[in-house]
Amino acid sequence: MTPPPPGRRRSTVHDVARAAGVSRGTVSRVLNGGYVSDHAREAIQSAIREVGYVPNNAARTLVRQRTQAVGFIVHEPHSLFLEDPNIGGILLGANTALSNADYQMVCLVIDTDRDTDRVARYLSGGFVDGAVIVSARHHDPITDVVERLGLPVAYVGHPPGISRPWVGIDNLGAARALTRQLRETGRRRIGMIAAALDRDSGSDRLAGFREALGADFDESLVEPVPLYAFADGEAGMRRLLERAPDVDAVFGASDAVAAGAVQALRAAGKRVPDDVGVVGFDDSAWALRTDPPLSTVDQPAEGLGAAAAEAVLLQLSGGVADADGILLHAPIIWRGSA
Repeated sequence: MTPPPPGRRRSTVHDVARAAGVSRGTVSRVLNGGYVSDHAREAIQSAIREVGYVPNNAARTLVRQRTQAVGFIVHEPHSLFLEDPNIGGILLGANTALSNADYQMVCLVIDTDRDTDRVARYLSGGFVDGAVIVSARHHDPITDVVERLGLPVAYVGHPPGISRPWVGIDNLGAARALTRQLRETGRRRIGMIAAALDRDSGSDRLAGFREALGADFDESLVEPVPLYAFADGEAGMRRLLERAPDVDAVFGASDAVAAGAVQALRAAGKRVPDDVGVVGFDDSAWALRTDPPLSTVDQPAEGLGAAAAEAVLLQLSGGVADADGILLHAPIIWRGSA
């Protein structure tokens, strides 16, 4: 779009807002990469064309000089950010890699739509040079923001439809192998507390569980829960026991979920592993808090964080990070819970 001819007043954000029938703040969110509804965005884009609005890019250029900072964006409830040792491990790994390159890490936690809007404005302000994104969902508004900004980014995990650099583990293969080993202990009524099915890790772990059981898979023995959280594991196990009191093994989609399941089993008078075998996933601190300690999959959290940060740093140095993804090894750790 060309600037207005001499003598004609330059159109402003107020003009765009008036033509679109929205507030000035809504226009600003669109211009700065923030989240608004599709209807509002289309109206604003049409109004920009109608009034001939041209953003002042000089100020934006000033703020987009290198900040030597990288955002660490986590899509989880604030409470889970503190409870989940995996997030802490990923954070430490990313921070170590960034510190070694003389970059500062900025932590940004997204729990609500308000958080999404706030973080979108922050990213659009040019305060970070790139971002590591953890626990992104399908059709994630923040993903749309970083795409519009062209921000160097790397994901921990691989949300569907994303073609940017990412690092992860083979959640499906690891869950399949763990379930097969659990089945080899002689268990026949094997259930799963399936968490976080709105992201790739949760859905892949359920898919691996299903594949391992084959024709013996029983949908009624799967209890979905929202989060990789102890409380969700405990509540999910209680519901599963009400429906299937004869269940003799349970796969908790994370160690925290499995630890919650152990708590519920004990409260119901069930012995682990004598009556019910339990396995988790992550080999986090939760795995050693249970009695007996959990059989699980060793997810290299710090390695994931470091690899994601290094992929961002590579892009910032002018290199090209691998959009096909990097998979780290995640072996089974067998202990006494199953």
